[in-house]
Amino acid sequence: MTGRTHDLAAFTALSLVLTTLPVHQLTLATAGTALLANMIGGIAPDIDQPTAPFWRSLPIGGIAGRLFDPLLGGHRFLSHSIVGMVLFGAGWYYLLQFLKPSLHSIDSGIVWWAFMIGFASHLVMDTITREGVPWFLPIPIKIGIPPVKALRVQTGGFIEKLVIFPGLIVANFYIYYMHYNQLLDLLRHHLK
Repeated sequence: MTGRTHDLAAFTALSLVLTTLPVHQLTLATAGTALLANMIGGIAPDIDQPTAPFWRSLPIGGIAGRLFDPLLGGHRFLSHSIVGMVLFGAGWYYLLQFLKPSLHSIDSGIVWWAFMIGFASHLVMDTITREGVPWFLPIPIKIGIPPVKALRVQTGGFIEKLVIFPGLIVANFYIYYMHYNQLLDLLRHHLK
């Protein structure tokens, strides 16, 4: 999938989860930080690609990306597996613990889950592409759905652009339409 599809899929997955939380558990600071963490999680698996948006956003990102790429075994290898998800999740957890004193008004548990939701959504979306994902590394078999490669989505292709991306937009409208009153309550609760 393309970066923008991964961003929208991560946001959609986070929306589904956050709209199930009771209003009193979520502050605006936590929601904003969770959204940022979710977007980072949504692109984090592609850190194994030197041309990824993450590397392009840094001044020396191209060089750092080329150095980092072999450490993860190349694109769609370690960072696109359950082992990679656990490692990235542990790294994100320890980063949040380190930052916790400065995040006193933010629920780091929700922020951690937002990152993980974004990360998992990336792997799920890549599973439906022709390349598939090696979910069960160190077993190097790439899993794809459906099992017939020719029936899977081509990254940046017609189905992604005209079905999946618009479908995610519609899903977000539906989610927020169904939880409109809950969102208004959240804003009223925190803007008093």
